Amino acid sequence: MGTFKIEGGHQLKGEITPQGAKNEALQILCAVLLTEEKVTIHNIPNIIDVNKLIDLLENLGVIIKKIGPASYTFMANDLNLEYLETPQFKSDGKGLRGSIMLVGPLLGRFGKGYIPKPGGDKIGRRRLDTHFEGFIKLGANFRYNREEYFYGVEAEKLKGTFMLLDEASVTGTANIVMAAVLAEGTTTIYNAACEPYLQQLCKMLNRMGARISGIGSNMLTIEGVEKLGGTEHTMLPDMIEIGSWVGMAAMTRSELTIKNAGWDYLGQIPSVFAKLGITLEKRGDDIYIPEHSEGYEIQNYIDGSVLTISDAPWPGFTPDLLSIVLTIATQARGSVLIHQKMFESRLFFVDKLIDMGAKIILCDPHRATVIGHDFQSTLKATTMTSPDIRAGVSLLIAALSAKGTSTIHNIEQIDRGYENIDGRLQAIGASIIRVD
Repeated sequence: MGTFKIEGGHQLKGEITPQGAKNEALQILCAVLLTEEKVTIHNIPNIIDVNKLIDLLENLGVIIKKIGPASYTFMANDLNLEYLETPQFKSDGKGLRGSIMLVGPLLGRFGKGYIPKPGGDKIGRRRLDTHFEGFIKLGANFRYNREEYFYGVEAEKLKGTFMLLDEASVTGTANIVMAAVLAEGTTTIYNAACEPYLQQLCKMLNRMGARISGIGSNMLTIEGVEKLGGTEHTMLPDMIEIGSWVGMAAMTRSELTIKNAGWDYLGQIPSVFAKLGITLEKRGDDIYIPEHSEGYEIQNYIDGSVLTISDAPWPGFTPDLLSIVLTIATQARGSVLIHQKMFESRLFFVDKLIDMGAKIILCDPHRATVIGHDFQSTLKATTMTSPDIRAGVSLLIAALSAKGTSTIHNIEQIDRGYENIDGRLQAIGASIIRVD
């Protein structure tokens, strides 16, 4: 188990460039299974979750070549489908939430897809019903081995249909889209997710020969085609990482420039940080965060009531940044209610912040009230363990602003979503070392 030692209280300064988007990568990499032709992908983040998926694809028989620091080619022309029913696949697939998105392209192209119950963050229930209900509506037969927690879908030929999703699931929508592009007839998906990363997937599939319309809306129409070809694709910068750098700059009262941030794809993120009193300046496609030497003040609603920040499907605020927003609020002027609607275990990391001296009331598993210190009282260093990717980075942000030296264990959770985070932070002045 790896550990970070962080000496807090140092200001950061300089430029940092976000990695490619983790959540986009997990979709895009699975889509290479839809064609036997070469697919070239750029800006792939070098992180544990993405590398695990690349290993899964290689074990499945995809020919993978690294052609640059973050660029790969993929050729899925001779797959070993028997691997899907081996004990090795059942073991390999469990450790990665994104492995579920292998099922859609395999079902669409080969008529069968299997997956063990996928792992990932321990942040509460993350059901798979939307995925499999979509496959069933396309004509697939579903089976589930309860003893091995092993899912399977099979179909001689998928047929297009209309479906109304029970939730606007990003991974569920992506999975169903990848199955439907090779189905017979027209598929309409209503209440579809419309996140930028899903838009990226649909645009890539269209370049491969798919016929998807309604991209960016909550209704997608997919006219099935017989086959798809190769393409080249570059991933967007990771919006969650961008939000993390903003949080670090604010909490350490540092001057920081985030390069090539893809501002047009950030949605509500800049406005939510503005409500917390944090200044972000758009400079071309960069984000400049000035030193907040006087701190930052949370805005109340116009009637004077306490601000609530909650997550919602796109274009609402992403749930992956709520942990970071909560941490930033611990040093703001004013109070805020954080409402995490989607996952009932994601706020349980606040006990570590309370141990550091933060004023937080955990109202229930979904809501926490934060009373900011306004930097009148600094957080105190402590020893803690990272429970998931986003909580781990939130604790890292807290440690960077705290007085003294903090220890964070189980940093593999952070490495799952952030590429070389200690090296990149050291380059802008952070005092952080990795201990194995």
